[in-house]
Amino acid sequence: MTKLLSPTLLLLIFSLLCTTTSGQPSAPAQAPSGSTTTSAILRKARKFSTFIGLLKSTQMDAEINSELKKKSNAGFTIFAPTDSAFSDLKTGTLNSFTDNQKAALTKFHIINSFLTISQFQTVSNPLHTSANGNTKEFPLNVIGNGTQVNMTTGLVNTTVDSTVYSDGQLAVYEIPQVLLSQGILRTQAPAPAPLPPKPKKVTPLNSQAPSRSTTSAVDSSDGTALPHHAPIVVSIGVAVLAALRLCL
Repeated sequence: MTKLLSPTLLLLIFSLLCTTTSGQPSAPAQAPSGSTTTSAILRKARKFSTFIGLLKSTQMDAEINSELKKKSNAGFTIFAPTDSAFSDLKTGTLNSFTDNQKAALTKFHIINSFLTISQFQTVSNPLHTSANGNTKEFPLNVIGNGTQVNMTTGLVNTTVDSTVYSDGQLAVYEIPQVLLSQGILRTQAPAPAPLPPKPKKVTPLNSQAPSRSTTSAVDSSDGTALPHHAPIVVSIGVAVLAALRLCL
């Protein structure tokens, strides 16, 4: 009997242990480590593929991650447009951008300091983005009101939909529209093409030959000259003949 009870007791004890373990709350997910890239953070959300491509092609992803590894850094705030936001752009807009325009577009969504949602209520506008120090061409005004954050660039009005990631150094916020500005859309006028050399003035062949009118005038003058001198010649001839007769 003792032999039969021993396995039964062991099964009961094992069952109790499993029940106790499964009832304990699971540990919270760990935040991404310092080696995790910005692209990896966005990739987890599964709706920022286009923006991830811009971060990589413009080398901004590597630049941000490099700066975050430094001890003395102010952090970064990224406004990440969703894939739907890029789809809402006019067809062919992104493909028509030059490399410089794509770089400016990407940098316009990045602020070189860490900002929480509450800090948007007291931030000084316009914000200086990574795009350029010139806030006239790259204006970004952000106004916080409690948990709601409104944004405007003069061309686009949008809001912050949610916080994708925040760790005290890096903050990533989801936005439903792509931030555009005059500095991004304004394309530089191409340099004027050099003027072609002036062609040498060619003298027409007709100008070198006498004109028909001139030839005609000469011919006509010669024709009229003979009758004009004819009476004089006849008079001289008559006088000569008369003189010969007198001599004879």
